[in-house]
Amino acid sequence: MKIIRIETRMLRSAFTYGAGSAGFGGNLRLREIETLLVRVETEDGLHGWGEGFGFSLGETTKDAVDRLIGPACIGLDGSDIAGVQRLLLRRFHNFGRHGPVRYGISAIDVALWDLAGKRAGKPLHALLGNGGRARVPAYASLLRYGEPTVVAANVAEAIRLGYRQIKLHEVDLACIRAARAAAPPEVPLMLDINCTWERVEEAVGFCRAVEGMNIRWVEEPVWPPEDFAAMGAVRAAAGCGIAAGENLGGPEDFARLIAARAVDFVQPSVTKHGGLTAMVEVAAMARAAGIAVVPHSPYFGPGLLATLHWLAAADHEEPLEIYFAELATPPFGAALAAQEGFVTVPDGPGLGLEPDI
Repeated sequence: MKIIRIETRMLRSAFTYGAGSAGFGGNLRLREIETLLVRVETEDGLHGWGEGFGFSLGETTKDAVDRLIGPACIGLDGSDIAGVQRLLLRRFHNFGRHGPVRYGISAIDVALWDLAGKRAGKPLHALLGNGGRARVPAYASLLRYGEPTVVAANVAEAIRLGYRQIKLHEVDLACIRAARAAAPPEVPLMLDINCTWERVEEAVGFCRAVEGMNIRWVEEPVWPPEDFAAMGAVRAAAGCGIAAGENLGGPEDFARLIAARAVDFVQPSVTKHGGLTAMVEVAAMARAAGIAVVPHSPYFGPGLLATLHWLAAADHEEPLEIYFAELATPPFGAALAAQEGFVTVPDGPGLGLEPDI
């Protein structure tokens, strides 16, 4: 089924995040959330929706789709999802194997999976696996606030809303202790360090400092994110789980990460690493190595929705990452809002929802 049209649209929304403007820092520098939608239409009149990574730099990915990737897709067989991805990755490899071009290819891939589900008359999770979950647990992915009282208040609010797993982006131990005190002891915390340390000793010291706090994992403890040997050294000495993946280039990098025995959890992203096609590939590698897959998904559009379907289909239950920020105009309205710590999986064909544009 030939692809006849590809369109992009950037949605922008104001958001609230549980802190005042004086608390800006880390990932609070954003003033609005951007969601890059990519619409792919085929000659049978059907269309699918995808999302490419961007956040505040989404125009770069949009430009890659508009000028490079989209024109190259016209006339291709949209039912050959893997074939389309292989062709695009080869054609544009000189533009970088990680970054806006791959993000755009990821968006195309998600849209083609949406089309495949619509053409089959089945929800996407039915094409991906046999998990068959009607709802998926979610964890609250808090922003970096940098103030213990603000951290504690947002953790308490997440607990009130029903979340029973919480991720912090704090590196200050006082903030982490405040979070631990604000959550019931049985609620695990995940700590996303955003590649803060350049020395293994610093990362190991941090991991040991949070022992006894019910930490499920420490995420991306070292810089650069491709230093798998350093990450492996941290994992060997840390005494807690190590997670990584959001800043890798694609399945090839995940293969090296897994071979280095550097992580306990891999975190592929459908908006960054090659869409659902790459997610399936990375998951197979991780499963063979006995490593858990907990996707990276702090998004609001088709990327979040596609991740929800993948988790609904997966053999082993893992939580969906929900960015702890409230958009004024979310792409799918309230349909993907967590209720008592769970997100309902749409049962319509494909992604099961159409963005409100």
